[in-house]
Amino acid sequence: MNPQAKFLFTTSLLLGTTITISSNHWIMAWTGLEINTLAILPLISKSHHPRAIEAATKYFLVQAAASALLLFSSMTNAWYTGQWDITQLTHPTSCLLLTTAISIKLGLVPFHFWFPEVLQGTSLTTGLLLATALKFPPTTLFILTSPSLNPTLLSLMAIASTALGGWAGLNQTQTRKILAFSSISHLGWMTIILIYNPKLTLITFYLYCLMTIPIFLTLNTIKTLKLTTMSTAWTKIPPMTATLMLTLLSLAGLPPLTGFLPKWLIIQELTKQEMTSTATIIALLSLLGLFFYLRLAYCATITLPPNSINFMKQWQTNKSTSMLITIFITLSIMLLPLSPM
Repeated sequence: MNPQAKFLFTTSLLLGTTITISSNHWIMAWTGLEINTLAILPLISKSHHPRAIEAATKYFLVQAAASALLLFSSMTNAWYTGQWDITQLTHPTSCLLLTTAISIKLGLVPFHFWFPEVLQGTSLTTGLLLATALKFPPTTLFILTSPSLNPTLLSLMAIASTALGGWAGLNQTQTRKILAFSSISHLGWMTIILIYNPKLTLITFYLYCLMTIPIFLTLNTIKTLKLTTMSTAWTKIPPMTATLMLTLLSLAGLPPLTGFLPKWLIIQELTKQEMTSTATIIALLSLLGLFFYLRLAYCATITLPPNSINFMKQWQTNKSTSMLITIFITLSIMLLPLSPM
């Protein structure tokens, strides 16, 4: 892709996100979401592969439908209450329509069907944008309107997302699809605490981004798209593959690592809200996700495929790694001791 065009699309992504998260008016928020959608489409389809074109088409149709529903929700609210302010969403029908629209944009169950397919059809760098940056504006709208939303509906969707994200990821062999279902599972954790502690949702989202970025960048560096090729990754950059295992376990939420922090705080908050059974269910469902994270870590570091002597010498090649990946990996593994601060 032309560098000028890539710069234009990246700037448009930043502009759309900034407009959405800083606006008070529904029309401005909708405009920012539309700018984001139009800016990411060329990045998805830049490889000109039929699968990439299919992914871009699916993404456009789903996001256009969700944006139309969001606009219809805000217009209904303005019709009955005369308010265009995002925080003044009071009409029940508008609240239900908005929940549906944002759920479609984020990929929450039962509107998750598009996300794994789109992520599978893109490159790892564009997939990283889809899994992190483009989920920020809809999450912000969810947080701004959280006092008006239905707690029971959000809890059901959150539990279903955590269950499906873990269950559907079990039989996947494509790393992009595994990371897509991982994203759906983490969205469940963010959504379940949205009504009771919106700040905790934001912290969970930030930490999820912090753990997902090094995984995508590492997979992009070692050129790994399938589990079968992941077993040969250690011959390319051994230290990075070892830290990839720790980052995956952090994303799974194992206690000494950073990923344990948001789950710990969410379970604590749910217990304070006398929702012990809900906290127990969502904690048990996250064990499904732990299984495929462990399988990824096992394939990356422990599995040794049959190799010739020439292939075994690949580790001697001098490959430079980005300092950015090193910083993100360090934060995604070792941030838990700093959490009291």
